Amino acid sequence: MLAVGGYALADLNPQCLRMATPLAGGIGSSHQEVCGALSGGAMVIGGLLGRTTAGEDDEPGQALARRYRELFLAEMSDTRCGPIRDWVQATGGPGTCAVVVESAARILLALLAETGP
Repeated sequence: MLAVGGYALADLNPQCLRMATPLAGGIGSSHQEVCGALSGGAMVIGGLLGRTTAGEDDEPGQALARRYRELFLAEMSDTRCGPIRDWVQATGGPGTCAVVVESAARILLALLAETGP
C-alpha cells in the first residue's frame, strides 16, 4: 500500500494505510496466509476499481486483481508469506522482504500502466 498507493490513488487517506498494516507478514506477522505485499497491491486495485455498493459490478476490480496475482505468482513462485519468507531468509537470499515489496510494486505499476484504470 505504501509503495504504490500514494502514487496510484490521488487521495490516499491515512486510515487506508493503517488498515493495511495488519496484512504485513501474512496477516498479523503470522507468516501464514497471503503475502502482505500482494495484499497491499490488491487493496490499491480495490481503491481504483472497487465497488462502493453491493449492486455495483465488481468484475473490473476482480479481473485486475486476478491478473496481478497471476503475475506475482509467476515471479515469486508462491503467494503465501511463509514460503516467500523462507526464500528471503535462506542463505544467499535477499535477507529482507524489501525485494518482495519492490517486485510487487513493479508488477502492479506495470499492470496499471498497461490497463490504465
